[in-house]
Amino acid sequence: MSRILCLIMLSLCLVQGAEAEESAKDHISAYLTQKFGLAETKAAQISDAVQAAAAKYSLPPALLLAIISIESRFKEKAKGPRGATGLMQVVPAAHRGLLKNVKDLTEPDANIEAGSAILHGYLQSAGGDLNLALKNYGGSMAYAQKVSMRVETFAPVVARQGDGLAAASQTAACDASAADNCPAPASGARSFFIPARSAVADPASMGLSATVPAPAP
Repeated sequence: MSRILCLIMLSLCLVQGAEAEESAKDHISAYLTQKFGLAETKAAQISDAVQAAAAKYSLPPALLLAIISIESRFKEKAKGPRGATGLMQVVPAAHRGLLKNVKDLTEPDANIEAGSAILHGYLQSAGGDLNLALKNYGGSMAYAQKVSMRVETFAPVVARQGDGLAAASQTAACDASAADNCPAPASGARSFFIPARSAVADPASMGLSATVPAPAP
């Protein structure tokens, strides 16, 4: 009987973990659907692309979301001056080498990848100075200030997603040998994003070190 009980508890833990993880993935995409009117599938695609690019280039997801909201309001086919295209308003003429293998800049995954790579490059050139990097990306210090303020809008959404993913991971890892060994969801989990403390972007306040690391392979 004890073996059967263990198998039952293991199944329950795995189901709980899968459900919690699925719920956690919904926080950013649900916000994009509610706030910007995106279709659920498109919101999920953008959310996944933002999180992938953030991890690859060591950038806070809330920073990328803030830039996209300012540049295009999450309209993937947005067009701007000098041929600026897509969610992060990437200018093809200014980044020919980076975009030589990109076929469609209006495609969310490609656009967010390109925009994040450009921002990461500006950060490296600026020695980790986020204000200068944002100035180079958007053209002015006023733009850097606007992004910094907008980050605070997305910070709670990203933090909530981080809490949900931490809880999902903890639930999925529970030991099914006894019900008491399944831990309660984490209440104090934190994402790596730290909200900005001032109107002008501060690299340390956004979870960025003074020296910007190279992207993960």
